Amino acid sequence: MIDPRHATLLVVLTAGALGSWYLARPDKSGAPETLPYESLHRGYYLKSARILGTGESGKLLYEIEADRAEQRTDKSIEFTDVHIRYSPESEIPWTVHADAATLREDSPRISLRGHVRAISTGRISEEETEIRTQYLELDPDRFVAETDERVQIRVGARSLTATGMLASLNDDRIELKSNVRGKIAP
Repeated sequence: MIDPRHATLLVVLTAGALGSWYLARPDKSGAPETLPYESLHRGYYLKSARILGTGESGKLLYEIEADRAEQRTDKSIEFTDVHIRYSPESEIPWTVHADAATLREDSPRISLRGHVRAISTGRISEEETEIRTQYLELDPDRFVAETDERVQIRVGARSLTATGMLASLNDDRIELKSNVRGKIAP
């Protein structure tokens, strides 16, 4: 026979074990658990990114360098502090710098934003050509840069401003669209 004192202790221990099991059991109520993080994979990101673009022959045509590159859910890639330069073999003397850029999967164009500067060391003349704007679309495969925004162009000491521009980088030709104003010094 069990002593009443031991029986009471056995009942208390059993109640304690059942109570701790009840509190520790998994929640079966059907309510989703909230996670401290988002479980969706948003894509990749790179620091000090370097992306290479090739031409039809498979040879290096241009490179994009950025402090950061991040793939977005719409499959676009966002770049910050961007530098684009053509390979020496392409003989395109232009480099492009911008605060930010977007490259979309379905478009060959790179949209550049914020303090955009395109600089040519010049194949034809010794003077540097510089294009400044806040927004520029660059098609690096076709060597075309275009904007509908205000643009400032400097060639040596000469300077022009306009609204909108189409530039053909492979033959150093720039077409200004409207509101052209300039300062040309000898």
